[in-house]
Amino acid sequence: MTALSRSHYNAAMRVGILGGGNISETHARAALSVPGVEIAAFCGQSADKVARLAREYGGGAYTDLDSFLAHRPMDFVAIGSPSGVHAQQGIAAAERGLHVLVEKPIDVTTKRADELIAAADRAGVRLGVFFQDRLRPSVTEMKRLVVDGLLGKPVIISGRVKWYRPPEYYSRSRWRGTLALDGGGALMNQAIHTVDLLLFLFGPVTRVSAATATRIHAIEAEDTAVALLEFESGALGTIEATTSAYPGYDRRIEMTGAEGTVILEHDRLARVDLRSGAPVNTAAGDTTPSASSPVVSDASAHARVIEDFVRAIRTNTVPACDGREGRRSVELVQAIYRSAKEKAPVAVG
Repeated sequence: MTALSRSHYNAAMRVGILGGGNISETHARAALSVPGVEIAAFCGQSADKVARLAREYGGGAYTDLDSFLAHRPMDFVAIGSPSGVHAQQGIAAAERGLHVLVEKPIDVTTKRADELIAAADRAGVRLGVFFQDRLRPSVTEMKRLVVDGLLGKPVIISGRVKWYRPPEYYSRSRWRGTLALDGGGALMNQAIHTVDLLLFLFGPVTRVSAATATRIHAIEAEDTAVALLEFESGALGTIEATTSAYPGYDRRIEMTGAEGTVILEHDRLARVDLRSGAPVNTAAGDTTPSASSPVVSDASAHARVIEDFVRAIRTNTVPACDGREGRRSVELVQAIYRSAKEKAPVAVG
């Protein structure tokens, strides 16, 4: 390693945070908990919100995107704005030579995701997506069981996201539950993490059959969705998602192979039944009450994503969830929506 590259590796990495809502504050708390990361600036539509964030966490405050992206020094941006502008803002950042770490989903269509991926490739910058569940100890252990063959031949996997959001969660927002900026409802927003995990754990899905409904909330998109997934391996899966299940219940994933079953509840391994009796790390999860609140009280999982992304920048490697991986969940959700609309099974891709 040259003296110049050593200096770059040891220098502080400065992040600009795009967005002024709850998730941007989570990004700020997470960033400041990572050694060697500093906040350069905030940018959002509300001058009051970004000014408060800048006062509390440091950095400049902007309401103009171009001025924000021109701020220096700044190495990468963390985008926490409405989902439907993720690609637009990410492309603008990449074209300024900034690395891009975007909140889930990468955007609301695969077309926009592809445009962002292409822009990052052209600019030679890293592109990552906040799918922090992939880095939780419990999920890492579940993935190990699959990769090491301890679960055996994949049989069935299910994801259940029976959460609750009060009416004002939608009514007080200009974008939640809209097709243009949220890209959908309970599935695209709340359950997208679980969709990503089913793909992460069991591999590609080739066909889906689905139904969606808007049962409780006065929103444009669905507040309830159910889908049957057919995996490339031959395994089957299901996903249930709603924001209408009062008072909200812990997310649950059940994963079964020929050699056993593993059950995840609220990021904890609640049950592990392996035919081999092999030892399993049943590390506890965090304490964020996602089932009933959009506020992330524990930012440690987001901090792992930022730490991993900084490592990818410094070593010129691929982050834990890059743009192409982040695209997969959007592709699957789009297929689920298409199946529900057509009332027939559809191919994914």
